[in-house]
Amino acid sequence: MKKYAAGLAVAGIVAFNPAVGHAAIGEETLKPGTHSADVKELQEKLDDKGYFTYNKTTDYYGPYTKSAVKKLQAEEGIKVDGIAGKATLDALGAAKNNSSIVEAAKKYEGTPYVWGGESPDGFDCSGYLQYIFDESGSAQLDRTVDEIYANGTKVENPSVGDIVFFNIEGDGPSHAGVYIGNGEFMHASSSKGVTTAELDSSYWSQYYIGAKSYK
Repeated sequence: MKKYAAGLAVAGIVAFNPAVGHAAIGEETLKPGTHSADVKELQEKLDDKGYFTYNKTTDYYGPYTKSAVKKLQAEEGIKVDGIAGKATLDALGAAKNNSSIVEAAKKYEGTPYVWGGESPDGFDCSGYLQYIFDESGSAQLDRTVDEIYANGTKVENPSVGDIVFFNIEGDGPSHAGVYIGNGEFMHASSSKGVTTAELDSSYWSQYYIGAKSYK
């Protein structure tokens, strides 16, 4: 409804096999030497807040990532060790409860679309997002797509719990949904109600204008 991934800091050649991380960001400590997609997400969040200074993001936790984490820790009064544990990720806003937002999103699958709707009796797209983000304790969202888009933090690639936006009407963001992983998002469709769709489908990919994160 319309009213509505830099730290491949290689000072030389890495002469050892770095550790590989597998858990989602916020669920496991990330530290120097780690190679994983979670590190890229960490770098992106550090970059969004002005701590990360390398010219691109990668999946390697090197000196630039460690330095950025230490800057954040010093500013937040956390033990300065350059290791991204729970306290650091919480301060960064990276450890949001992704499982809760997905659970809330799926809970209302099948709910009918209602213009201006903002309850389980019926949702429009932004009413649905506002409701599930509030229920899951993820973030307080504005009521319209325009406002939600204006107040988010742009991310290069969506992570679970981020909001994806579409310009269907040709004059700016007019539709949005919550990214739930594996290339899928959930939204309140005017024709299908609350449903799941693929971000790279021929229909949605033509209107996709980006994703934003909310703390």
